[in-house]
Amino acid sequence: MVDDAASDDAGVDPEPAAGGVEPAEDDGPTTGNSEAIARAFADGPAYIPYLAVGDPDYESSLEYVEALERGGADLIELGLPFSEPIAEGPTIQGAVVRALEGGMTPDRFFEFVEELDVDVPLVCMTYYNLIYQWGEASGPRPFVERAAEAGLEGFVVPDLPAEEADPLRDACDEFGLDLVFIVAPTTEGDRLDRIMSRVSGYVYVQARLGTTGAQDDVSDRTAASLDRLREYDVPKAVGFGISAGEHAERIVAAGADGIIVGSALVDIVAEGAEADRSAETVADRLEALSRELVEGADRGYRARSPTADSR
Repeated sequence: MVDDAASDDAGVDPEPAAGGVEPAEDDGPTTGNSEAIARAFADGPAYIPYLAVGDPDYESSLEYVEALERGGADLIELGLPFSEPIAEGPTIQGAVVRALEGGMTPDRFFEFVEELDVDVPLVCMTYYNLIYQWGEASGPRPFVERAAEAGLEGFVVPDLPAEEADPLRDACDEFGLDLVFIVAPTTEGDRLDRIMSRVSGYVYVQARLGTTGAQDDVSDRTAASLDRLREYDVPKAVGFGISAGEHAERIVAAGADGIIVGSALVDIVAEGAEADRSAETVADRLEALSRELVEGADRGYRARSPTADSR
Protein backbone atom coordinates (compact mmCIF):
# COMPACT_ATOMS: atom_id res chain seq x y z
CA MET A 1 0.00 0.00 0.00
CA VAL A 2 1.73 3.33 -0.30
CA ASP A 3 0.84 5.43 3.54
CA ASP A 4 0.89 9.08 5.15
CA ALA A 5 3.38 11.84 5.63
CA ALA A 6 6.42 11.46 3.43
CA SER A 7 7.37 13.57 0.46
CA ASP A 8 4.80 14.56 -2.16
CA ASP A 9 6.39 12.19 -4.68
CA ALA A 10 6.66 9.13 -2.44
CA GLY A 11 4.73 6.09 -3.57
CA VAL A 12 3.99 7.54 -7.01
CA ASP A 13 5.63 6.33 -10.21
CA PRO A 14 9.03 8.07 -9.88
CA GLU A 15 11.11 9.66 -12.58
CA PRO A 16 13.68 7.26 -14.06
CA ALA A 17 17.10 7.50 -12.47
CA ALA A 18 19.99 8.96 -14.44
CA GLY A 19 21.60 6.23 -16.45
CA GLY A 20 18.52 4.03 -16.12
CA VAL A 21 16.84 1.98 -18.79
CA GLU A 22 15.83 3.97 -21.85
CA PRO A 23 12.06 4.16 -22.37
CA ALA A 24 10.72 1.57 -24.78
CA GLU A 25 8.37 2.49 -27.58
CA ASP A 26 4.79 2.95 -26.34
CA ASP A 27 2.51 0.07 -27.28
CA GLY A 28 -0.77 1.78 -26.32
CA PRO A 29 -2.97 1.10 -23.30
CA THR A 30 -3.51 -2.49 -22.24
CA THR A 31 -6.53 -3.96 -20.54
CA GLY A 32 -4.71 -6.71 -18.70
CA ASN A 33 -3.40 -10.27 -18.61
CA SER A 34 -5.44 -11.57 -15.68
CA GLU A 35 -9.02 -12.61 -16.38
CA ALA A 36 -9.63 -12.75 -12.63
CA ILE A 37 -8.70 -9.08 -12.21
CA ALA A 38 -10.87 -8.13 -15.19
CA ARG A 39 -13.81 -9.93 -13.56
CA ALA A 40 -13.27 -7.98 -10.33
CA PHE A 41 -14.24 -4.80 -12.20
CA ALA A 42 -16.98 -6.33 -14.36
CA ASP A 43 -20.06 -5.85 -12.15
CA GLY A 44 -19.80 -2.43 -10.57
CA PRO A 45 -17.09 -0.78 -8.48
CA ALA A 46 -14.35 -3.04 -7.16
CA TYR A 47 -13.50 -2.92 -3.45
CA ILE A 48 -9.73 -3.44 -3.14
CA PRO A 49 -8.46 -3.66 0.45
CA TYR A 50 -4.79 -3.85 1.43
CA LEU A 51 -3.05 -5.49 4.38
CA ALA A 52 0.60 -6.22 5.07
CA VAL A 53 1.09 -9.98 5.15
CA GLY A 54 2.29 -11.27 8.51
CA ASP A 55 1.00 -8.29 10.51
CA PRO A 56 1.08 -8.88 13.46
CA ASP A 57 1.76 -12.61 12.92
CA TYR A 58 1.22 -15.27 10.28
CA GLU A 59 -1.91 -16.97 11.63
CA SER A 60 -3.72 -13.76 12.57
CA SER A 61 -2.90 -12.30 9.18
CA LEU A 62 -4.57 -15.27 7.47
CA GLU A 63 -7.75 -14.60 9.44
CA TYR A 64 -7.65 -10.90 8.63
CA VAL A 65 -7.27 -11.33 4.88
CA GLU A 66 -10.06 -13.90 4.79
CA ALA A 67 -12.26 -11.44 6.73
CA LEU A 68 -11.75 -8.90 3.94
CA GLU A 69 -13.27 -11.30 1.45
CA ARG A 70 -16.24 -11.92 3.74
CA GLY A 71 -16.68 -8.16 3.91
CA GLY A 72 -17.06 -7.93 0.15
CA ALA A 73 -13.55 -7.59 -1.30
CA ASP A 74 -13.42 -8.05 -5.06
CA LEU A 75 -9.61 -8.07 -5.18
CA ILE A 76 -7.06 -7.94 -2.35
CA GLU A 77 -3.66 -6.24 -2.34
CA LEU A 78 -1.18 -8.14 -0.18
CA GLY A 79 1.82 -6.20 1.06
CA LEU A 80 5.12 -8.11 1.02
CA PRO A 81 7.13 -6.33 3.74
CA PHE A 82 10.45 -4.74 2.81
CA SER A 83 12.98 -3.38 5.31
CA GLU A 84 13.21 0.02 3.58
CA PRO A 85 9.61 0.98 2.72
CA ILE A 86 10.47 4.40 1.32
CA ALA A 87 7.02 5.02 -0.14
CA GLU A 88 5.18 4.37 3.11
CA GLY A 89 4.06 6.66 5.89
CA PRO A 90 3.78 5.80 9.59
CA THR A 91 0.70 3.57 9.40
CA ILE A 92 2.04 1.11 6.84
CA GLN A 93 5.60 1.39 8.18
CA GLY A 94 4.29 0.13 11.51
CA ALA A 95 2.63 -2.82 9.80
CA VAL A 96 5.85 -3.62 7.93
CA VAL A 97 7.88 -3.57 11.15
CA ARG A 98 5.42 -5.87 12.93
CA ALA A 99 5.39 -8.30 10.00
CA LEU A 100 9.18 -8.41 9.70
CA GLU A 101 9.54 -8.89 13.44
CA GLY A 102 7.08 -11.76 13.11
CA GLY A 103 9.37 -13.48 10.62
CA MET A 104 7.77 -12.63 7.27
CA THR A 105 10.00 -13.31 4.27
CA PRO A 106 9.34 -13.66 0.52
CA ASP A 107 9.27 -17.46 0.84
CA ARG A 108 6.81 -17.28 3.74
CA PHE A 109 4.77 -14.79 1.74
CA PHE A 110 4.33 -17.29 -1.08
CA GLU A 111 3.36 -19.98 1.43
CA PHE A 112 0.82 -17.56 2.89
CA VAL A 113 -0.74 -16.92 -0.53
CA GLU A 114 -1.02 -20.67 -1.13
CA GLU A 115 -2.63 -21.24 2.27
CA LEU A 116 -5.24 -18.48 1.96
CA ASP A 117 -8.82 -19.67 1.56
CA VAL A 118 -10.23 -16.92 -0.65
CA ASP A 119 -11.85 -16.82 -4.09
CA VAL A 120 -10.83 -13.33 -5.18
CA PRO A 121 -7.72 -12.28 -7.13
CA LEU A 122 -4.62 -11.37 -5.13
CA VAL A 123 -2.11 -8.69 -6.08
CA CYS A 124 1.32 -8.32 -4.46
CA MET A 125 2.46 -4.84 -3.45
CA THR A 126 6.17 -4.70 -2.77
CA TYR A 127 9.49 -3.10 -3.76
CA TYR A 128 11.54 -3.92 -6.81
CA ASN A 129 14.69 -4.85 -4.90
CA LEU A 130 12.90 -7.85 -3.39
CA ILE A 131 11.56 -8.92 -6.76
CA TYR A 132 14.87 -8.46 -8.58
CA GLN A 133 17.11 -10.23 -6.06
CA TRP A 134 14.90 -13.17 -5.10
CA GLY A 135 16.09 -16.62 -6.11
CA GLU A 136 19.37 -17.86 -7.51
CA ALA A 137 19.29 -15.72 -10.66
CA SER A 138 18.99 -11.94 -10.63
CA GLY A 139 16.16 -10.29 -12.48
CA PRO A 140 12.40 -10.35 -11.99
CA ARG A 141 11.53 -13.54 -13.87
CA PRO A 142 12.10 -16.11 -11.05
CA PHE A 143 10.01 -14.08 -8.59
CA VAL A 144 7.18 -13.60 -11.08
CA GLU A 145 7.19 -17.29 -11.97
CA ARG A 146 6.95 -18.23 -8.26
CA ALA A 147 4.21 -15.64 -7.75
CA ALA A 148 2.17 -17.12 -10.58
CA GLU A 149 2.70 -20.60 -9.17
CA ALA A 150 1.45 -19.44 -5.76
CA GLY A 151 -1.70 -17.97 -7.30
CA LEU A 152 -1.02 -14.24 -7.47
CA GLU A 153 -2.59 -12.25 -10.31
CA GLY A 154 -0.45 -9.11 -10.42
CA PHE A 155 1.91 -6.58 -8.85
CA VAL A 156 2.01 -3.00 -7.63
CA VAL A 157 5.64 -1.84 -7.32
CA PRO A 158 5.65 1.79 -6.11
CA ASP A 159 9.41 2.40 -6.44
CA LEU A 160 9.69 1.19 -10.05
CA PRO A 161 9.43 3.88 -12.75
CA ALA A 162 7.30 2.84 -15.70
CA GLU A 163 10.20 3.70 -18.01
CA GLU A 164 12.37 1.06 -16.27
CA ALA A 165 9.68 -1.57 -15.85
CA ASP A 166 9.98 -3.46 -19.14
CA PRO A 167 11.84 -6.50 -17.67
CA LEU A 168 9.16 -6.91 -15.01
CA ARG A 169 6.36 -6.28 -17.48
CA ASP A 170 7.82 -8.86 -19.87
CA ALA A 171 7.91 -11.43 -17.07
CA CYS A 172 4.34 -10.57 -16.08
CA ASP A 173 3.22 -10.96 -19.69
CA GLU A 174 4.97 -14.34 -19.89
CA PHE A 175 3.21 -15.70 -16.81
CA GLY A 176 -0.13 -13.95 -17.25
CA LEU A 177 0.10 -11.43 -14.41
CA ASP A 178 -0.83 -7.75 -14.42
CA LEU A 179 1.46 -4.82 -13.58
CA VAL A 180 -0.28 -1.86 -11.95
CA PHE A 181 1.16 1.66 -11.73
CA ILE A 182 0.27 4.59 -9.48
CA VAL A 183 -0.69 7.88 -11.13
CA ALA A 184 -0.46 11.15 -9.18
CA PRO A 185 -2.78 14.16 -9.62
CA THR A 186 0.17 16.02 -11.15
CA THR A 187 1.06 13.36 -13.75
CA GLU A 188 0.01 14.47 -17.22
CA GLY A 189 1.05 14.84 -20.86
CA ASP A 190 3.67 12.56 -22.37
CA ARG A 191 4.62 11.11 -19.00
CA LEU A 192 1.03 10.06 -18.35
CA ASP A 193 0.90 8.46 -21.80
CA ARG A 194 4.11 6.52 -21.07
CA ILE A 195 2.77 5.20 -17.77
CA MET A 196 -0.62 4.28 -19.17
CA SER A 197 0.97 2.46 -22.12
CA ARG A 198 2.61 0.07 -19.64
CA VAL A 199 -0.14 -0.46 -17.06
CA SER A 200 -2.30 -3.57 -17.13
CA GLY A 201 -5.19 -4.78 -15.00
CA TYR A 202 -6.03 -1.42 -13.44
CA VAL A 203 -4.39 1.90 -12.68
CA TYR A 204 -3.98 3.05 -9.08
CA VAL A 205 -5.17 6.67 -9.04
CA GLN A 206 -3.77 8.79 -6.23
CA ALA A 207 -6.65 10.73 -4.67
CA ARG A 208 -4.41 13.47 -3.28
CA LEU A 209 -0.78 14.54 -3.15
CA GLY A 210 1.52 12.85 -0.69
CA THR A 211 1.67 9.27 0.55
CA THR A 212 -1.28 7.15 1.56
CA GLY A 213 -3.13 7.25 4.86
CA ALA A 214 -6.65 7.52 6.17
CA GLN A 215 -7.97 11.08 6.04
CA ASP A 216 -11.16 12.80 7.13
CA ASP A 217 -11.74 14.24 3.66
CA VAL A 218 -10.99 13.32 0.07
CA SER A 219 -9.28 15.72 -2.32
CA ASP A 220 -11.47 17.70 -4.72
CA ARG A 221 -8.85 16.89 -7.35
CA THR A 222 -9.98 13.26 -7.50
CA ALA A 223 -12.73 13.97 -10.04
CA ALA A 224 -10.29 15.97 -12.16
CA SER A 225 -7.79 13.10 -12.03
CA LEU A 226 -10.46 10.66 -13.18
CA ASP A 227 -11.51 12.98 -16.00
CA ARG A 228 -7.89 13.16 -17.15
CA LEU A 229 -7.73 9.37 -17.34
CA ARG A 230 -11.09 8.80 -18.97
CA GLU A 231 -9.62 8.29 -22.47
CA TYR A 232 -7.51 5.33 -21.33
CA ASP A 233 -9.16 1.92 -21.63
CA VAL A 234 -8.20 0.48 -18.24
CA PRO A 235 -10.12 0.40 -14.92
CA LYS A 236 -9.35 3.32 -12.59
CA ALA A 237 -9.11 2.43 -8.89
CA VAL A 238 -8.72 5.35 -6.48
CA GLY A 239 -6.70 5.08 -3.29
CA PHE A 240 -4.91 7.25 -0.70
CA GLY A 241 -7.04 8.49 2.18
CA ILE A 242 -10.26 6.46 1.90
CA SER A 243 -11.47 5.47 5.34
CA ALA A 244 -15.28 5.63 5.38
CA GLY A 245 -18.30 4.69 3.34
CA GLU A 246 -19.02 8.31 2.46
CA HIS A 247 -15.54 8.62 0.93
CA ALA A 248 -16.17 5.54 -1.19
CA GLU A 249 -19.55 6.90 -2.25
CA ARG A 250 -18.16 10.24 -3.44
CA ILE A 251 -15.22 8.70 -5.27
CA VAL A 252 -17.31 6.16 -7.16
CA ALA A 253 -19.95 8.79 -7.96
CA ALA A 254 -17.11 10.84 -9.49
CA GLY A 255 -16.36 8.02 -11.91
CA ALA A 256 -13.96 5.61 -10.18
CA ASP A 257 -14.12 1.95 -11.19
CA GLY A 258 -12.81 0.86 -7.81
CA ILE A 259 -11.63 1.98 -4.38
CA ILE A 260 -8.36 0.97 -2.69
CA VAL A 261 -8.30 1.07 1.11
CA GLY A 262 -5.26 0.32 3.24
CA SER A 263 -4.42 2.59 6.16
CA ALA A 264 -7.90 2.52 7.71
CA LEU A 265 -7.73 -1.29 7.78
CA VAL A 266 -4.13 -1.40 8.99
CA ASP A 267 -5.13 0.95 11.82
CA ILE A 268 -7.63 -1.68 13.01
CA VAL A 269 -4.90 -4.33 12.99
CA ALA A 270 -2.50 -2.02 14.84
CA GLU A 271 -5.08 -1.13 17.48
CA GLY A 272 -5.85 -4.81 17.96
CA ALA A 273 -2.18 -5.68 18.40
CA GLU A 274 -1.64 -2.84 20.86
CA ALA A 275 -4.70 -3.76 22.93
CA ASP A 276 -3.99 -7.50 22.68
CA ARG A 277 -7.42 -8.15 21.18
CA SER A 278 -8.28 -11.59 19.84
CA ALA A 279 -7.79 -12.24 16.14
CA GLU A 280 -11.52 -12.95 15.87
CA THR A 281 -12.40 -9.52 17.28
CA VAL A 282 -10.04 -7.75 14.90
CA ALA A 283 -11.31 -9.80 11.95
CA ASP A 284 -14.89 -8.82 12.80
CA ARG A 285 -13.93 -5.14 12.76
CA LEU A 286 -12.17 -5.52 9.41
CA GLU A 287 -15.23 -7.24 7.97
CA ALA A 288 -17.56 -4.54 9.31
CA LEU A 289 -15.54 -1.65 7.86
CA SER A 290 -15.29 -3.52 4.57
CA ARG A 291 -19.07 -3.84 4.41
CA GLU A 292 -19.44 -0.11 5.11
CA LEU A 293 -17.03 0.71 2.29
CA VAL A 294 -18.76 -1.64 -0.17
CA GLU A 295 -22.14 -0.14 0.68
CA GLY A 296 -20.75 3.35 0.14
CA ALA A 297 -19.26 2.38 -3.20
CA ASP A 298 -22.58 0.87 -4.26
CA ARG A 299 -24.42 4.09 -3.34
CA GLY A 300 -21.98 6.06 -5.46
CA TYR A 301 -22.43 3.66 -8.35
CA ARG A 302 -26.22 3.94 -8.20
CA ALA A 303 -25.94 7.74 -8.13
CA ARG A 304 -23.82 7.57 -11.26
CA SER A 305 -25.89 4.80 -12.90
CA PRO A 306 -29.44 4.90 -11.44
CA THR A 307 -30.45 1.62 -13.11
CA ALA A 308 -27.50 -0.30 -11.62
CA ASP A 309 -28.18 -3.13 -9.17
CA SER A 310 -26.52 -3.34 -5.75
CA ARG A 311 -24.15 -6.20 -5.13
